[in-house]
Amino acid sequence: MSNFSIGILSFCIMLGLLAIRVPIGVAMFAVGAGGFIYVSGLTPLLAFLKSTPFETFSNYSFSVIPLFLLMGNVASRSGLSARLFKGASAILGHHRGGMAMASVGACAAFGTICGSSLATAATMGQVALPEMKKYGYSGALSTASLAAGGTLGILVPPSVPLVIYAILAQQNIAKLFLAAFIPAALAIFGFFCAIRYFVWANPGSGPATPRRPFSERLKDIIATWPVVSIFLIVFVGMNGDFFVGSSLFTPTEGAAVGALCATLAAIFIGKARLREIFASVRSTGEQTGMIFLILLGAEMYNAFLARTNMPQIMAEWVAALGFSPYLIMVVIVAIYILLGCLMDSLSMLLLTIPIFFPVVMGLDFGMSAEHTAIWFGILALIVVELGLIHPPVGLNVYVISTIAKDVPMMETFRGILPFLAAEFIRVGLIIAFPILTLAFIK
Repeated sequence: MSNFSIGILSFCIMLGLLAIRVPIGVAMFAVGAGGFIYVSGLTPLLAFLKSTPFETFSNYSFSVIPLFLLMGNVASRSGLSARLFKGASAILGHHRGGMAMASVGACAAFGTICGSSLATAATMGQVALPEMKKYGYSGALSTASLAAGGTLGILVPPSVPLVIYAILAQQNIAKLFLAAFIPAALAIFGFFCAIRYFVWANPGSGPATPRRPFSERLKDIIATWPVVSIFLIVFVGMNGDFFVGSSLFTPTEGAAVGALCATLAAIFIGKARLREIFASVRSTGEQTGMIFLILLGAEMYNAFLARTNMPQIMAEWVAALGFSPYLIMVVIVAIYILLGCLMDSLSMLLLTIPIFFPVVMGLDFGMSAEHTAIWFGILALIVVELGLIHPPVGLNVYVISTIAKDVPMMETFRGILPFLAAEFIRVGLIIAFPILTLAFIK
C-alpha cells in the first residue's frame, strides 16, 4: 500500500473513531502515532515525541488562547451581557421582530469580548429568552435567533478558532481579525433579514414592544460602554498600524490587556465576586487543556501526513485536473458542510486544515499567497459556523434547547431555516468576491 493510500485510509479511520465518540484529540493522536510507526518506525516516533510537543507548546503564540478564553469566561460571569441586550433592545425592540434582532446584535457585541460561540449563545440565551417570552415571541423565532446569533462569537474578533487557524497556517492574527469584520457585518445583516422574513411569514411570531421614552433608551445604550471600551482598547491596540500608524501591542499582549480589563469590569461594574473570578480561571484551565490536547493530536497527525506526502500529492493532483479554482473551493465548502453534520467546529478545523490548506494554496485565485490564506481562513470559519446551527449536530441549537426547555428542538430547527439561507448567501458572496475579506488588508 502506498503512503498516499495510507494517508487516505487514516482519514477514514479518523471519521470512524469520531462516529463512535472517541474524543477528537485522542483520535488524531492515536491514528497519527499508528500511521507514523507504520510509515517511519517506532524510533523516529519516539524522537519526534521527545522534542516536538515541548517546542509546540512553548511557542509564545499559543499563550494568546488561554488569555482570550479567560476574557470570555470572565465576561460571561460579569453581568455585562444584560447591559448589551438592554442597549440593543433600546435601539431595535420597538420594531416587529426587534427583540430577536436585539438578541443578534447583543450576541455580536458580546462576541467582541468572548470569542466562543457556545458561551455567547448560552450567556445571551439566559438574558434574552425570558424577555422575548414575556413579550409573546414564538419559541421558534426566539431560540433560532439566539442559536444563529451565537455563531457570531467565533467570527467577531477576538476569535479562538481564528487564532488557532492563524497559528496552523502561520498567518498574522491581527490581519485575520481585520479580515473578519465585513463578513461579520454581512452575517448580522443577513440574520436581520431572516428575522424580518420570519415575522412577515408568521405575523404573530415577533410583536413590537412599546416604545420607551428617549431618555430611558439613551441610558441603556450608554450603559454598554464597558464592552465597547474593552473592544476598542484591544482591537485598536492590536491594529494600530491600520488606524493610527503603529500597533500598541501584539495579539498576545492585547489578549492579556483584554483579560485584565474584562476582570476589572466584572469586579467593579458587574459586581462579580472573587468566587466567580476563580471559577472563570478554572473554566479557562479546563478549556485550555482540552484545546491543547486537540492541538497535540493535530500535531501528531500532521507529522504523520507530512511523511506520507498526501497533502502535497493531493494539491498537485487537484491542480492538474484543470478545473476552475473557484469550483474546487465550492467543493471544499460542500465537504465542510457535510462534515458539520458529524463533528464540532474546532475539531473540523483542526482535522481539515492540514489537508485542504495545501490544496487551496496550490491554486491560482489571482491573489498573493497571504491574501489567499486569509481569504480561505475566513471562508473556512464561516462554513464551520454553519455546523453550529444545521442539523443533526447543531451544538448552538442544543445549548439553547437546554435553556428553553419548553421549546421542542425540531421547532428551533424549523426556525433556523431562514438563517441557514442567509448563511448560504453569505458564503456565496465571500467565494465570489474575496475583496469582502481583504478590503482592510494592506
